[in-house]
Amino acid sequence: MISKFMNLESEKREIIINAALEEFAQKGYKNASTNEIVKKANISKGLLFHYFSNKKKLFLFLYDYSKDVFLNEFYNKMNYDETDIIKRWRQIVTLKIQLVQKHPVLYDFLIASALDDSMEIKQEVENQAKGVLEDSYKRLFNNIDTSRFKAGMDIKRVLEIIFWVAQGFSNRELDHIKSDPTYRSHIDVNALVEEFELYLDLLKDTFYQ
Repeated sequence: MISKFMNLESEKREIIINAALEEFAQKGYKNASTNEIVKKANISKGLLFHYFSNKKKLFLFLYDYSKDVFLNEFYNKMNYDETDIIKRWRQIVTLKIQLVQKHPVLYDFLIASALDDSMEIKQEVENQAKGVLEDSYKRLFNNIDTSRFKAGMDIKRVLEIIFWVAQGFSNRELDHIKSDPTYRSHIDVNALVEEFELYLDLLKDTFYQ
């Protein structure tokens, strides 16, 4: 039935998607109410379950949808001609910020999904996230100019360290959000970028000629 949902006129489809995204992002999977979703979207509950037979299928559809929107826009805007890995990571951070600003509801939903401990959806979300991470590694570290690194460096391990630093920085922010739900509303994006730049400079000083 999801194919029927995708064939709806775009405006009606987006209203339903946004209502569901907001509900799950604000309350998490377990506490999200399909009654609230249909109320916000101004549709009947029967119609919602006509397209999505249950709450879990609706949530997983939204996760796929949000992930695809972010990744498609992100990869389409990436400049893979930039072969300097440090400059490429600066580009990655900039693009991510632009996408967060463009799609705040999608971003809130994806963050909430990553932090959600509901057993009904936790394993599937983690499996998809793992696949995205592995694919991202292949894409983002392809066509890198390794001649910039100091002689004798183990290139594979250097690239892994750079990736781990970036991933660790992101995970730290997720941990902050998980431990303090109000943290997200006080995030200073520019300050985070400046801090990440410091790590990039350290990596450059360590590994570049």
